[in-house]
Amino acid sequence: MPRTRAPAVLALDEATPDLAELGGKAASLVRLANAGLPVPDGFVVTTRAYRDYLDHHGLRAQIERLIEDPDRIGRLFAEHPLPDELVAEIIEAYADLGEPPVAVRSSATAEDLPDASFAGQQETYLNVTAPLALLESVRRCWASLWTGRAIAYRDRQGIDAGQLGMAVVVQELIDAEAAGIMFTADPVSGDAGAIEIDSAWGLGEAVVGGEVTPDTFHVDAVSGRLRSSQVADKTVMTVRTRAGTQTKPVPVRRRHKPSLEPEQAERLAVLGGEIAALFDAPVDVEWARRGGDLFVLQARPITAGAGRDRRPDPWNDSRNGYFLWTNTNVGEAMPDVLTPASWSMVELFLHDVMATSSVPPYLSYGRVGGRIYLNLSVAATLAGAVGVSEKRFRQLTEEVFGRIPDDVPLPMVEAPRMTVISSVAPVALHVIRSAARDIRRFDRYLSGNPARCLEHRERIEATRDADALARLWSSTILPDFHNVSWMLSAATRSSGISFVTTRQRLQKLVGDADANAITAGLGAHSGELASLGLLDGLEQLAQGRIDRETFNTTYAHRGPHEFEIATPRPGEEPDWIDRQLAQLDPTLSYRDLIERQNAARDAAWERLTERHPLTARSVRRQLRIWATIARNREWARSEIIRYFWVLRAFALRAGELTGLGDDIFFCTSDQIVDALDGHPPDAGGLAAARAAYQAYLALPPYPTMILGRFDPFGWAADPLRRTDRYVEGGTAEIGDSDTVRGFPGSAGVVDGVVRVLGDASQAAAFRPGEVLVTTITNVGWTPLFPRAAAVITDVGAPLSHAAIVARELGIPAVVGCGDATMRLRTGDRVRVDGSAGTVTRLERSG
Repeated sequence: MPRTRAPAVLALDEATPDLAELGGKAASLVRLANAGLPVPDGFVVTTRAYRDYLDHHGLRAQIERLIEDPDRIGRLFAEHPLPDELVAEIIEAYADLGEPPVAVRSSATAEDLPDASFAGQQETYLNVTAPLALLESVRRCWASLWTGRAIAYRDRQGIDAGQLGMAVVVQELIDAEAAGIMFTADPVSGDAGAIEIDSAWGLGEAVVGGEVTPDTFHVDAVSGRLRSSQVADKTVMTVRTRAGTQTKPVPVRRRHKPSLEPEQAERLAVLGGEIAALFDAPVDVEWARRGGDLFVLQARPITAGAGRDRRPDPWNDSRNGYFLWTNTNVGEAMPDVLTPASWSMVELFLHDVMATSSVPPYLSYGRVGGRIYLNLSVAATLAGAVGVSEKRFRQLTEEVFGRIPDDVPLPMVEAPRMTVISSVAPVALHVIRSAARDIRRFDRYLSGNPARCLEHRERIEATRDADALARLWSSTILPDFHNVSWMLSAATRSSGISFVTTRQRLQKLVGDADANAITAGLGAHSGELASLGLLDGLEQLAQGRIDRETFNTTYAHRGPHEFEIATPRPGEEPDWIDRQLAQLDPTLSYRDLIERQNAARDAAWERLTERHPLTARSVRRQLRIWATIARNREWARSEIIRYFWVLRAFALRAGELTGLGDDIFFCTSDQIVDALDGHPPDAGGLAAARAAYQAYLALPPYPTMILGRFDPFGWAADPLRRTDRYVEGGTAEIGDSDTVRGFPGSAGVVDGVVRVLGDASQAAAFRPGEVLVTTITNVGWTPLFPRAAAVITDVGAPLSHAAIVARELGIPAVVGCGDATMRLRTGDRVRVDGSAGTVTRLERSG
């Protein structure tokens, strides 16, 4: 090893574990190294170097002055280089290591302590491979002491920021075959009888960050023998690349293979026992395996919050980069945490419908805390590659995704423009050609889809053995799923951006209120919207114009949870239909509301014609096209949902034939087929998937807009959480005025009493004439609309479900408010101005 360094840089195995000089993480590593435990070689840039840097540039007073503006503090560090003397020492220490790829980790003086772990609060940089990159990583670690997230954490812990210091650990990066976390006692109960080891393929970041459901091994703490193990379906892994590290899919052959052998797990447990004895306390250990060698990367006492900090968060794509996510629009159709079976089917559907929406390896959709979100950063990067400016992108997407606040940045994916174009262009050309083909058979194919779906469900029910069902999937069910998905792709491609620009043009001509009125009554142009189908079917059934069989065949595939195949369709639940019929007002037909709205539309047309006689004709022609596009998109969506009933039937039958029962919904589509072929998934993996699903399901709906990495459990535990947006490192500020603002969804002003509903299943509590306030609506909510005086949603935009249906029925609506369900209470009296997009509380309940 190299000689002992000056106090600014110290070798790990030659330093003393001084907290003030090394910070919590480095002090722990020095203790481990001095005890002869297998710690990768490295050195520490001490807290003295950090303090000297601040003094050298006179940054202390500036940081104190900017404490409420973490972004500006970050820029201070970016603008001031490391002093030359320190640069020389770091580069010399790196050379003495042999300049291998290294991990660069922060080590604050308040970090990895018995009463405050600071897990995830400061930065780590992996696979740093050059001196200049190392220097930049050190500086960025220092800056991470002052992110909004770290400042807020210290405030909650009562830690004095003035006494803080930051060291930086630089260690050889172990190119791990497997890695993970080990607890020498239960992090919640404190039981020291068993040692728990979580393990997955690749570097440990996928486990630490909760991106993967790991294998779990329980080793008896006394005998050192393996008690039990659960092998998970490990879908992703963190690996080294030339550009740093990257999350990649695990090869299929390794997904269900144990990442540790029993003997390796037992050797790890021995290491854990030695570390716990060294610290004289139960410990949380990060470890890595390279071949047969085991390494200790980090160790800290288990804090009271460790169990919470380590809660599995496997279905969370926000951890893959600093991006902007939204669930507006897409969250209406899929408001739930989806089971693995449903999500895998949705992925197949989205791959067909959004085939050109990726900047490899990132897709423009994903899951955040188990719920679907769209990645606007990917979409904006794609738009930018073809010359659309960020300002124009924000304008174009406002109708669909809502306005991106000016103070919320829109980070782009780091990819050269030509790389983006070359990766997308061939796919785009294929999709355009396919869409031109599919639009020609659009009406014929979708008209035949109801009979096709019924035939498929009957064939599934008649299938008597697993092999036959697997063959039916590959020969018929999956190909037709692709076919019906391609119909929506064709309808979407045929519209270009006119679906957005038509309304925007109208708004400039006549304002929001008349634009909303003119774009209502689309049925007069192109046939009734499928969004109203469920309401129309229930009304016909109530009036005796159709029977239940006809209702089930035509309408009963739609519902509030229609993409979740674990949920029965309305056609499978006679009680659901009876409840809806009982809630219909026989004196009120939704068609009367449409006629009233048609009159408002005609009046708006007259005003447009008087003001802009030359423009009116071209607008009318453009709107007819727009209406046809809207009808086609709605129709295609409805038939896709009808096909999801086929997918549900397939999953249910697979559960019966494989003996998995309802565990089938915690398998992916590939795992279902594997199970039918005689290779069922590991029971531990199923249990882990079910546990993750239940954990996410217990959380409230997440913010509409999410910027950066999002911890759903930490957010849910914050009593001051915002529901409109989440900004990594930002602070929560819930509005407390009596005015709630959103988008003008449907024109009109009405006073009424609020009824806040969390789910469509609570519809029986909703009284005619009340103002409906909820997080989000979809087709399953439509039967409630005729009874509503007005509609208010947290999530939505002018082209969202709530806005479209409310306009069709002439009901005032304000959508995309963000926090209406938190600020309004059942019994409040409010004034809803659907033209201005405001809700004013007139009287508080109680």
